[in-house]
Amino acid sequence: MATHRAIESACQGVVELLRNNYDPAAFNRDLEFRVLAASAFQRGLTAGVSLFVYRVMVGDTPRTPPGRHVDSGVRLQPQLPVDVHFILTAWAPDASLQQGIVGWMMRTMDDHRVLPPGLLNRLSPGVFRDDETVEVLDGELVSEDLFRLWELLGTVTYQISVPYVARNIRIESDFETVSAAPVRDRIVDYEGVAR
Repeated sequence: MATHRAIESACQGVVELLRNNYDPAAFNRDLEFRVLAASAFQRGLTAGVSLFVYRVMVGDTPRTPPGRHVDSGVRLQPQLPVDVHFILTAWAPDASLQQGIVGWMMRTMDDHRVLPPGLLNRLSPGVFRDDETVEVLDGELVSEDLFRLWELLGTVTYQISVPYVARNIRIESDFETVSAAPVRDRIVDYEGVAR
């Protein structure tokens, strides 16, 4: 499954998806597409879409089946299922452009619910295997929590933001599963049983 760089690659994949589906003629201007850290929100973008990860959680998907067999024949520890919660924020100098960006951004994300491995591995080759994908769904973030998040990001003026979650990103372990030899004989000792 995916390496420890899976979260980074999934976020870059979302940004790359938006960049690839953007037509400058639709807005009569160039837009920026970037993953931002909290400190970068002070500057923001002139016009475009940013991705900001606000929470990463162990997913509710069971950690079975056990990890995969590698070429040497050993089995690795089970994968770690991770859900990445993020907001996509539309930046623009005026409300009309910002609203247009939000509508286009949401339509594009809805049209591409599954990120293929070619997109996920474009900027960081080899992070995801060829049979892996990442599902991106609408997130849940009540208005109060969204405004609190913006307060934490600093003094920047609120921009329209939409929550999403990249689900079930499975991070592969580098450690082998320790196993014992199969049980071949059962030895029952009745002498030690109290009457």
